[in-house]
Amino acid sequence: MTKNLLKRISTSIALSIILLICLFLNKYSWLILVIIASVISFVEFNNLINKIWKKKEFSKYFINIISFFYFLLFTYSAYFIYEIGVKDTIIILLICIFSDIGGYVVGKTIGGKKLTKISPNKTISGTIGSFLFSLIPISVFFIIDNYTSNNLFNIDKPLIEVLLFSLSISLFCQLGDLLISYFKRMAKVKDTGSILPGHGGFLDRIDGIIFGIPFGLLLLILFF
Repeated sequence: MTKNLLKRISTSIALSIILLICLFLNKYSWLILVIIASVISFVEFNNLINKIWKKKEFSKYFINIISFFYFLLFTYSAYFIYEIGVKDTIIILLICIFSDIGGYVVGKTIGGKKLTKISPNKTISGTIGSFLFSLIPISVFFIIDNYTSNNLFNIDKPLIEVLLFSLSISLFCQLGDLLISYFKRMAKVKDTGSILPGHGGFLDRIDGIIFGIPFGLLLLILFF
């Protein structure tokens, strides 16, 4: 096991513990965590933009303003979903996380044809893996609610709707990942920062989540 992989695993465990504590403590701890994540991610994104447009240009300020309001939207969405229910927050987070894991594991294991020039590390197999892995959490919850005496998550929608819900969130997670990869490529950097050992920047870790949560909230409001 390489030193970098050990760092990656240790960081993931630490982040998971912090996430669970804030998630189950109360809504204020969750809100504080989301605000901290948004601020750090915005600063890292701002650094990317400054590397791309070193001079004072309209594009630079325009993108920074758009990103500022988007991170506000992400913060509000994450808090609003928590207000709807912790279970909904858990489901959407797990879909995003498993989508990310699927892309990484399948992409690294199978490899194959590249998905796009925007991110050379992204492969078609990784994209398929993201979609497939995103179905794992929602399928497990659906089975628990519909084929056992437990009703932990109150999933009473048809299976096809539940699967489409998960696949749609995975799609936006992957689009978010690609968008951040596009800006990193323009800035000619590998990571958005170095705050997380083994992972790079904070934005590298949650780029899919910051797009998956707002879209997940929209789906909950419209269809669930």
